[in-house]
Amino acid sequence: MTEPDPKELDPEYEHHGGFPEYGVASPGPGFGRFVAAMRRLQDLSVSADPADDVWDDAADRVAALAELLGPFQSAIEGQAPSGRTPGLPGMGSLLLPPWTLTRYEPDGCEMRGHFTRFHVGGNMAVHGGVLPLLFDHMFGMVSHASNRPISRTAFLHVDYRKITPIDAPLVVRGRVDRTEGRKAFVSAELVDSRDSGDTLLAEANGLMVQLLPGQP
Repeated sequence: MTEPDPKELDPEYEHHGGFPEYGVASPGPGFGRFVAAMRRLQDLSVSADPADDVWDDAADRVAALAELLGPFQSAIEGQAPSGRTPGLPGMGSLLLPPWTLTRYEPDGCEMRGHFTRFHVGGNMAVHGGVLPLLFDHMFGMVSHASNRPISRTAFLHVDYRKITPIDAPLVVRGRVDRTEGRKAFVSAELVDSRDSGDTLLAEANGLMVQLLPGQP
């Protein structure tokens, strides 16, 4: 069965709440190097313990970097390559964990990646608040892959089954379970892929609701 074109289901597909049409960005290799360096900086920002003069030097360097990039900040959402570069972990967005899309089909999506020191909540385990972010990102992916019109998350429920480790290869898989008009009921699982059989770490279910014209 051929999936319907979302623009046929919803002529206002690209314009709910002024949503921009996000195209895939193709920045030069410098952007990938920049994002990787920034992720390393994030890890160090929560784990380094240098002398005060080193913090002063680091603050000066970060301020200089902000001054360098400041003139290029765009007021238009969806113009920067952040979040639009699927070849990079987290699609090039520092907000998202460094995960890469490995399956994108109407019947489900998969992402593989890991968490780092930046994501630790305590006792070297991933902060519980990070997992809803990962699942919400996945729910957006599965909604889009199944050709659903632009939707927002109405609710997201997470069940934590085991401690989620950092610096370990993990997999998250999600899908649209069923639809009812504007509603899409979605689910996903996060598993540790180091074992011969996947170990369930957390699972989530949620509701994605199609936006009406004019809804932000």
